[in-house]
Amino acid sequence: MDLGISGKTALVCASSKGLGRGCAEALAEAGVHLILNGRGAEALEATAVEIRAAHGVDVKAVAADITSDAGRAQVLEAAGQVDILVTNAGGPPPGSWSDWDRDNFINALDANMLTPIALMKSQLPGMMDRGWGRVVNITSQSVKAPIAALGLSNSARAGLTGYVAGTARQVANKGVTINNILPGAHYTDRIDMLDNNAAASSGKTMEEVRAAKYATIPVGRYGTKEEFGAMCAFLCSQYAGYIVGQNILLDGGGVNTTM
Repeated sequence: MDLGISGKTALVCASSKGLGRGCAEALAEAGVHLILNGRGAEALEATAVEIRAAHGVDVKAVAADITSDAGRAQVLEAAGQVDILVTNAGGPPPGSWSDWDRDNFINALDANMLTPIALMKSQLPGMMDRGWGRVVNITSQSVKAPIAALGLSNSARAGLTGYVAGTARQVANKGVTINNILPGAHYTDRIDMLDNNAAASSGKTMEEVRAAKYATIPVGRYGTKEEFGAMCAFLCSQYAGYIVGQNILLDGGGVNTTM
C-alpha cells in the first residue's frame, strides 16, 4: 500500500531502538526522510546508517536529551519544521505510591507530558499553515488500564492524553491530526527491565515471569517493534485524515474493555 507520504519529513524521538526505531523504520520504508533523536550518540548513528542503507532516505541523527530544555532546543534547531512528529520518551521507573515524592512526579511530567506538549507546540503552527500534518504520541496501555507499579507513568501519560483530546479537535480542520498509540508489552529494553525486576523480586526465573505474562495476553506473546511501527506509519499516512484524537491500543488484546 502506498501511504502517500513519500518525500515528507518526520522527527521521531527516542528512535535509536525499541518502539521509536520501529516507527522510524516503517516511515523510512514509506519514503519519509527522518530526523532521529536519542541520548546515546553511538547507537543513534548506527541506526541512522542502517536505515539510510535499507531505504535510501535522508536521515539526520541528533543525540540529545529531548526531555531537557537544551536538548529539545538542539533537536528542534536541527529538525526545523517537519510534516510528521512522533513523540516518545522512556517511562519513569516502577515503584510504590508510598515512595514517590514531588520531584519524582515533576520528572515524570517533564518527560512524558510536558516534553511532547512542547514538541507539538513547536510544530503544529507550521503544519496548520501548510494544511497537512501528523502527530503520533507513544504513550502506554496504562492510560486505559493503570498499572499499580507504574503510577508515575500512569499520571503523566493520562495528563498528555487529556491535552491531546482537546488540542486534536482544534487543529483537525487544518489538515492536522494528533493521535496516541498505547503499547502493551513489546520486546524492548524497557520490558526486559520490568521483567528482570519482577524476576528478582519474586524469586522466579525470567522464563517463568514471561510465561505468566503471556498467559494474560490473548495472543500469547509480546508485540514487535515492526507491528508497532506499521500502525504508526498508517496513522501518518494519507488514509488517516479522519482519525482524530484517538487512543489506539496495541496490546494483543490484554486490556479487556469495550470502549
